[in-house]
Amino acid sequence: MIEQYLTPDTPAQALEFKQQHGSDAIWFAGGSKINAAPTKTDKTVAISLGKLSLSKVEQQGDSLHIGAMCHIQQLIDHELVPVALKQSAAFIYSRHVRNQATLGGEIAARQPEALLVPSLLALRAKLKLANGLEVDVEDYINSEERELIATIIIPDRNLTCIGYNIARSAAGLAIVTAAVSIDKQGNKVIALDGVSPLHDGAARPVRLRDVEAQDLKGELLEQAVADAIYPEADIRGSVEYKRYIAGVVITDLMAECQHLVEEA
Repeated sequence: MIEQYLTPDTPAQALEFKQQHGSDAIWFAGGSKINAAPTKTDKTVAISLGKLSLSKVEQQGDSLHIGAMCHIQQLIDHELVPVALKQSAAFIYSRHVRNQATLGGEIAARQPEALLVPSLLALRAKLKLANGLEVDVEDYINSEERELIATIIIPDRNLTCIGYNIARSAAGLAIVTAAVSIDKQGNKVIALDGVSPLHDGAARPVRLRDVEAQDLKGELLEQAVADAIYPEADIRGSVEYKRYIAGVVITDLMAECQHLVEEA
């Protein structure tokens, strides 16, 4: 239960507050996660990010810099945001949640569904932290630490990338969320969520580097994807079904992505 609400004026002050309160404190962005089950926080100190001016979306050369406090609906509405990231933002069904939730919060939250992360992985996004360090999204989500994110950097906003979400209904739990990309040199990225065991209740989206390195298509690609993942059976589906549907989705996305690259 939150008992103290702090409102720093700068990222440096926010980090100072976090150092003072340690494990009792949590970052408060949009509040869509820490105020609602099943991710409701048990921390007693909330450090608000509302005054830190972290919501801008700016193009710098070929790259796109998105402030961590940019709300999910802003991603959908902004003309500079890549189509793949708009697609994954729309996977969050409720517009009310999209108006409240932030991009930084969606990355940092420990939740069973990480709907935007596969597209961020496929877009090769990096995170600039408030302490000045820069890390890959993949390294951040696999870390036990949750440092304060200042900016999400997409190195090439024109990278050919597409994503897809499999759910039983528009508002239902995601079964598999997938994204792929192919750059001008033919290098591929394959990213998936929902196909690995939860770690302390948190989603761990994965990138299939071994599959990316192989030039596979059709049934061979389907089988390679199915063999490379380790989903858990739950109310959303069996292990066999998740392996099957992940292979099908990735194969279809890769074929479509390759077609888009050839047309460009």
